Amino acid sequence: MDNKPQNGIPVGQALLAAAMLLPGIGTVHAETAPERGSIGVKYLYYKEDQPGMDRVRVHAPAVSVLAPITGEWTVAASATVDDVSGASPRYHTAVSGASRMDDLRKAGDVTVTRYLPRGTVSVSAAYSTEHDYVSRALSLQASLASEDKNTTWNFGLGGSDDSINPVNRIVQDAGRQTVSVLAGVTQVLTPVDIGQFTLTHTQGHGYYSDPYKLADNRPDSRRQDTALLQWNHRFVALGATSRLSYRYYRDSYGISAHTIGAEWVQGLGDGWTVTPAMRLYTQRAADFYFDPVYDSKLGAPFPPGYVFGSSQASSADQRLSGFGAVTLGVKLAKQLNRDWAVDFKVERYEQRGAWRLFGNGSPGLAPMRAVSLQLGVSRQW
Repeated sequence: MDNKPQNGIPVGQALLAAAMLLPGIGTVHAETAPERGSIGVKYLYYKEDQPGMDRVRVHAPAVSVLAPITGEWTVAASATVDDVSGASPRYHTAVSGASRMDDLRKAGDVTVTRYLPRGTVSVSAAYSTEHDYVSRALSLQASLASEDKNTTWNFGLGGSDDSINPVNRIVQDAGRQTVSVLAGVTQVLTPVDIGQFTLTHTQGHGYYSDPYKLADNRPDSRRQDTALLQWNHRFVALGATSRLSYRYYRDSYGISAHTIGAEWVQGLGDGWTVTPAMRLYTQRAADFYFDPVYDSKLGAPFPPGYVFGSSQASSADQRLSGFGAVTLGVKLAKQLNRDWAVDFKVERYEQRGAWRLFGNGSPGLAPMRAVSLQLGVSRQW
């Protein structure tokens, strides 16, 4: 269950976010249908570890296609296969067969967009499946631009329906449903500045616990709110663009989080572009999170005074702990000719309890590190 979206953005909300995120400066008039189609292939390698312990490895090839139809419609689709293997975090899982993961996730999505004189309407569907988890999602997005096309309003509605059938049979045919709504505005501030502000609200109910972790009993509903502020600025003389973002998140679990992101897109000439990036993240722990305490009798970490079968909310999942994290990365891209482009991206992530800002982080957590490599090839026609 470590790779499920139960503690991150739900699938329905992720569809909306992907549709509404502020693009590059060159796509201000996104309400105009593209004249050419494209196909892209990407390969992602991800490796996560803790001191003295290899955690998770992921190999994920993906393909995406965009096809314009009759000048007013487009169809976009993507598919990916994630080969996931490794171990669950130290001190945060039961000692069982589920402590070792070896899973294959298959996922795909499709979006149909209708372009209007001053806006767009899109419908998206997504589906993913694993041996113990199935997720289905639908979303509707719309945009409306002002007459001068300097202001664009964005709206979205999305929902997901998940089925959970863990191999240890703690639960069978458990479900979880979420509904997300989104509203945002994109504003051309100056000839070289674009800003975007987006609010997202998600309400979910169903099975949120992790069946592979002992003493993991989470509320059967979750409310999530996100505010995202983005600003792109074009440095004409330098041939560069800065992309800055701030995201605030809170939920009914008691988690609140801040994310600051910065990218610098630098043109190098002859079709080359380099994009260094940095992301800072800090998170307050969930109200029912407990720091693992080893019990000499039970032989595993449990919250103080824990009673088996108790309905009290509790979890030692490190994703619900208080911590800070830093991500550093760089992307190198080359436009080979009018049709072909290639890119390579590398990122390094590290999180620690002591790095939490605006309060103390959760003690006793081993540092978590991750490296991801991504290689992509795309062609327009």
